[in-house]
Amino acid sequence: MYNCFINFAVLSLACKFFAKNIHIFVTVKEILKKYWGYESFRPKQQEIIEAALAGKDVLGILPTGGGKSLCFQIPALMKDGIAIVVTPLISLMKDQVQNLASKGIRALAVHSGMTFHEIDAALDNARFGGYRFLYLSPERLGTEIFVSRLKNMEVTYIVVDEAHCISQWGYDFRPDYLSIASVREYVPSASVIALTATATRKVADDIMEKLAFREPLVYSSGFERPNLSYSVVRKENKAGALLSLCTMDEGSGIVYVRERKAARETASFLVSQGVSADFYHAGISKQERDARQDAWKRGDVRIMVATNAFGMGIDKPDVRFVCHLDVPESIESYYQEAGRAGRDGLPAAAVMLWNDSDVKRLEAVYRTSFPPLDYVRDIYQKVFIYLGLAYEEGMGQTRCFDIVDFSRHFRLNAAMAYSAVKYIGTAGYWSVTDEIDNPTRIMFSVDRDALYNIQLSDKRMDTFLKALMRTWPGLFSHLVSIDEEYLARLTLDSVHGVKSKLLYLSRNRILVYVPRKRSPLIHFSNERLTPGNLCLSEADYQKRKLAYRERMDAVLEYVRAGENGACGCRSIMLSEYFGQDGVRPCGICDLCRSDASICT
Repeated sequence: MYNCFINFAVLSLACKFFAKNIHIFVTVKEILKKYWGYESFRPKQQEIIEAALAGKDVLGILPTGGGKSLCFQIPALMKDGIAIVVTPLISLMKDQVQNLASKGIRALAVHSGMTFHEIDAALDNARFGGYRFLYLSPERLGTEIFVSRLKNMEVTYIVVDEAHCISQWGYDFRPDYLSIASVREYVPSASVIALTATATRKVADDIMEKLAFREPLVYSSGFERPNLSYSVVRKENKAGALLSLCTMDEGSGIVYVRERKAARETASFLVSQGVSADFYHAGISKQERDARQDAWKRGDVRIMVATNAFGMGIDKPDVRFVCHLDVPESIESYYQEAGRAGRDGLPAAAVMLWNDSDVKRLEAVYRTSFPPLDYVRDIYQKVFIYLGLAYEEGMGQTRCFDIVDFSRHFRLNAAMAYSAVKYIGTAGYWSVTDEIDNPTRIMFSVDRDALYNIQLSDKRMDTFLKALMRTWPGLFSHLVSIDEEYLARLTLDSVHGVKSKLLYLSRNRILVYVPRKRSPLIHFSNERLTPGNLCLSEADYQKRKLAYRERMDAVLEYVRAGENGACGCRSIMLSEYFGQDGVRPCGICDLCRSDASICT
């Protein structure tokens, strides 16, 4: 009788728990259907979402195209308050905010490309404006203006995108990510959702430790891609092999190259051979990048030849092949880029073309990536000199920083100088953002009465000035970002005409005019130090150098696995690199197929 009572009690609790989870599941499914139109989840999405809803800290490791954003967007929509999303990619941040807005979901972003007043207004909106998501670049986390507002925000989740950036053992360490744990002190009830596409076991453990997980919890969908055939082919004539691949497969494809010049030249070669192709890299304008990306997504362009600036956040399921013309510098980046093929589950190919020159290039990159520390210290001082900042100046400032112009100015090797700048960033002294569009900004330098007199004396400016004041409030108090194309449509003018009027007003000291500029930004976490006070650990430097060498050697081992008739499986090699055991041979990679004939 006692046992029956116990069993009934256990059954009753189990039923209640099951009913509760069914309720959550149905609610989550309703949101998934309402906003994204999907009927079901991809592997491990539901587990990550339910862990987050239960208030647990959770690390999700999902492949490229595995739907990482849904893992935090759905839980955040189910709770009152705002989710803080930390991501290092400003361009991707802007795209996600726009995508959410298109679904009627209120989201905003704060990053280094904004003025103080824009940041101030955005953080006020985050507190009082009914927004559900606040996207932040990591260097914003420790600023006084953010921390002071954070204390009064109702934060539901702290989301860490590209979470491998917090690990010193990851391939893209960002020291600004280390301040996330301190953010938790101000919002102790908010749980952490950390997401990445690639993390070894060592990196995963480091992520959870650095983010102060209350209990370790990892969900990984696994690293096998059963529909994706990996092939690595030695070819001296890469252009011919690529053309064969493009002609063999009529579907959509991505070709990855290392340099911008190679992207342009390879696309031109394919077009000259009758293949529909275009190129993409961070050096072309945002409008042009968006136009080319949209044309490729629609299928108007078959092949996109690109640097690694292409592919983040793009959900195109029917990519039939990804080809690497240059050997990547890490397995992590290779896996992410190759994984953009075959997201629809249909057969797809990931092909890497290589020869001895790739090995020599990787060795050269390794040497330039770790210049002597004395050289690094010298670069530190040169950056401040270049930007005109004296000793004890610069802290908290954000400046445009063109590494090519900087290197030309001091007659430096650009690759080595950039490596030094990046390493100083890993030490926490500054951070360099990706290349972004800085919009046109204006501010009136006269008061309203003076402006009224100008309007009366010059009828041509009357409509123009009224349109400015009606459309962008605050022009008399601070610099405001404006859209010249929108203003041109509003005033029935051309973009050139709008720019001419702004220039005229600027020359006559009626307004301050800061034209649109595309440039990377450098944000200074500390003031400029005098020589001898820059602390760069030799031991830490050597550890990073060793970790880089290990990642490079892993790539070379993967590339050379097919030499001398060696047997094995590419899928097993990739999975074991990320710590996943027990993977069965894929049967479709070049190593599994004894009669492989890719790109012959």
